[in-house]
Order: sequence, then C-alpha cells, then structure tokens
Amino acid sequence: MTVRANNNARVLFTLAWRYLWRNYRRTIIMLLAIAVAVWAMIFMIALMRGMVDDMVHGSIRSFIGHVQIHHPDYRDDPSVVNRIAAPGGELLEYLESPSLDWTARVRVPAVVSSSRESMGVTLMGVMPERETRMSDIPGQISAGRFIESPDDSGIVVGEKLARRLETDLGKRIVLMSQDPDNNIAERGFRIVGIFSAELAAMEEQYVFVGLETAQQLLNIGDSVSEIEIQGPDYRNVDAIFRSVQELTPTRDVRPWYDIDAYLGSMLSVMDGFVLVWIVVIFMALSFGLVNTLVMAVFERVREIGLMLALGMRPSAILFQVLLETLLLLVIGLAIGNALVIATIIPLADGIDISAVAEGMAMMGAASTLYPALYWQDMLLANIIVIVLGLLAAVLPALRASRYDPVRALTKT
Repeated sequence: MTVRANNNARVLFTLAWRYLWRNYRRTIIMLLAIAVAVWAMIFMIALMRGMVDDMVHGSIRSFIGHVQIHHPDYRDDPSVVNRIAAPGGELLEYLESPSLDWTARVRVPAVVSSSRESMGVTLMGVMPERETRMSDIPGQISAGRFIESPDDSGIVVGEKLARRLETDLGKRIVLMSQDPDNNIAERGFRIVGIFSAELAAMEEQYVFVGLETAQQLLNIGDSVSEIEIQGPDYRNVDAIFRSVQELTPTRDVRPWYDIDAYLGSMLSVMDGFVLVWIVVIFMALSFGLVNTLVMAVFERVREIGLMLALGMRPSAILFQVLLETLLLLVIGLAIGNALVIATIIPLADGIDISAVAEGMAMMGAASTLYPALYWQDMLLANIIVIVLGLLAAVLPALRASRYDPVRALTKT
C-alpha cells in the first residue's frame, strides 16, 4: 500500500513539474513576479528593522540601558535631593553576573559658564571604565580625551556647546549646581575633551566629569542619581527587570521601553507592521497567481477530462494543481531569498542617508542606515507566502477536480 502511494505521489509530482514548464514563458514571468515581491517585502522589512534597531540601540546607548534604578521621586524632580545609595549587598552581587553590565551615575541639572556665555546643561558624573562599555560618548571624542578616572579633574563637553560658549579644548569653564542643602555648588574645570555625537542635541545637553568629582562637588558622599543595567538582548529584559525589582523594592525600577515609551511602542508597531506588510504585498501578487493557475487549468481541460475518464480520482487532480502551485512558490521564494541576501550583504557597511540626516535625528536615528535581516522575518515571509499561495490555488484546483469527464473531453 505504501509502495503504491509513493508511486502515485511520484507520478503526480512528475505531471505537476511537466505542466509547470509547458508554458515556460508564463512560468518564468510568474516566478519573477514572486521573486521580486518576496525581495521587496523582506528587503523593506530589513530596512525598517535596521532603522528601529538603530533608534533603540542609540537610545539604549544614550544613558538609558535596558533597566534603570532611581529614587521614586527622581522622575518628577531629577535633583540631587532624590538620590540613591551606590550598589551594594545582594544587588551588587546580582549586577556582577557575567551576562550583565552596569554603571552608576550622578545626573543633575547644572549651569556651565565661560567668559562669554552661560548655558543650562545636564551634569553627568560617570565611571569612565564602565561608561566606555555602556554608552557611545567615550568613543565619539573628536578632540582631547574622555574622563580617565572617577576623580579626574577635567570636564568633557560637546562640540555645539563649546561653540555656544565660545570656548575650546584646554580652556577653563565654571560648573554650577545645587547641593542637598540648596547651597550653590560651584567649581572651575578645564576642558580635557570635546565629543561629536551622532545626535547633535546631545552635544548641547551633557557635560561629563568623574563620578567622585561630581559627588565631591555636590557633597553627596558616595550616593548616585541612577544605576543603569544592560543585558545581552534589549528584546528580553523582563527577567532582569523583575530580578532587580525584587532586590530593590523601595526604588523606582523601569525597563527601557517604559523609560522611552515612544521607542517601546514603535517596536511593538514594527512587529505588527511586518505581518501586515507581507500580507498586503502578497494580496497584490495573488491576483497574478490565481490568473496564472486558472489559465493553466483552462488550457488543459481535455487532458484533465481524459485523466478522470481513465480513473484518476478528483482528489488527485486537486492535489496535482496544488502541487504545481507549491513548486511555483518554492522556486520563486528561493530566487527571492537569494536576491535579498545578495542585496543585504553589500549594504552591511550601511546606507548613507545624510541627505535627510536632520529629519532622522529628530526621530532619534543616525545618518547611516544598516539593514537588519532576521531569519525570523524571512521564515515568516516564506510561510505566509506558501500558506496564502496554496489558499489562492484552492479555487482553481477545485474547479479542475470537479470537471465532468465527458464534457471536458468534448470541450474545444
């Protein structure tokens, strides 16, 4: 019984393959249509994924991380009063896990003044060694150096801020803030580094000093404003969030998608966009696919009638037409997937979109777009195309299987 079933399947496969190439021009055109559609849908998804990933990674590397710990009132009033103790005990033991990285910062409002100008900024007291792993600023120094130690006496400013203050590397500026007793905390610093950020707004917003230097300036001992934690994957931070929340129940613990709700919602929308985009593209393609199958069935009505008259079951006719469709889809998908990979690989170094850099910066994206091709997206696109393609072929296949043998044989 098994041998007979295998023989029948082999015969149907042979017939499907031969009928597929009987009108090879039409088949090639349909294959090209499927391949181009698959390429378009997956390539566009890769571009969108790349843009969203860049925005998320940029946000995470811009002092957000995957999870943050603050004083419960810090969000509403980011002053030095709402500070927390540096990590210790069970929390420090958890943060030192091999899969995690962390840093602590002092982050408070301040005013920076040169001999010509004054501006409001955010003072960042950082741990240089950890900050290098956690954010992009240490790698964006365009002149001088970054902070070298927690007690470094220098200050690092952005290029735009230096121009606004009409100062430069090696010049002295004065930094003023407020200590917990509402007294003015003031100190002069020499500029030891100037950074050029991908997001120009950051160049005016932040100034960097050593963590211990900031703590001494503000007279807060070893307290910090925030603790930032990063794990291996920004999409899977819930476990880290829950663990830290259990270890610090009196603190305000938030994941990155809660801190930056805009990007969190964009990531959710992107996941839904992938499915909608694939379905929309295939719906446009399905009209051509159904038309091709209807014509293929119409051209061989007499042959189908003959096979039915010779004893072939209607279910076998149905299976044969569906098998033709499956072969067409699989070949088209293979070509489309190959085109996607051949297109993405040369673009691994990024696509220069500096012509619209200002608009991209407003969305938090850089001026270079790196396509992100995920195997999950390719798999989803292939599965949806095959499933919807077979569904589109059901009607022509049913029509072929329901032919009356006598009428089909006499059809001209």
